[in-house]
Amino acid sequence: MQDLDDIDLGILRELQADARISHQVLSERVGLSPSPCSRRIRILESKGVITGYSVHIDERKLGFALNVFVSVKLAHQIDSRLMSFERAIEHCPEVVDCWLMTGNRDYLLRVSVRDLDEFERFLTARLTRIEGVSSIESSIPIRRVKGGTSRLT
Repeated sequence: MQDLDDIDLGILRELQADARISHQVLSERVGLSPSPCSRRIRILESKGVITGYSVHIDERKLGFALNVFVSVKLAHQIDSRLMSFERAIEHCPEVVDCWLMTGNRDYLLRVSVRDLDEFERFLTARLTRIEGVSSIESSIPIRRVKGGTSRLT
């Protein structure tokens, strides 16, 4: 675990819960003074343990009420087809997450759309038209049981 001690893990837990926490409050919570706490954050950033800071957004509040998980199989799993597919997916704002997979499907996508009509338009006008796509399987989740940002322990 990259030589992280309990203080480092505490810093990561606190930042994961609230990346806007002040260094003063963070240092108090992990039992350090502000300067060493700030130094540890910089080290975690330079080692690539902390890769950035972001905001969690409730997609439903923006009108994207429907998530669909889509498994995609390509006709040929050669580098040029994989790269071509990935480049095409980069231009699809509906695709929030895209994973290259092992098993009988090549990619797993999380698609965020307003409704089934928008999903159908995405499916028929965009996804099925990407060169090399041979089959698609969609699943609509009922509810999220567990969600997180990153595993720490």
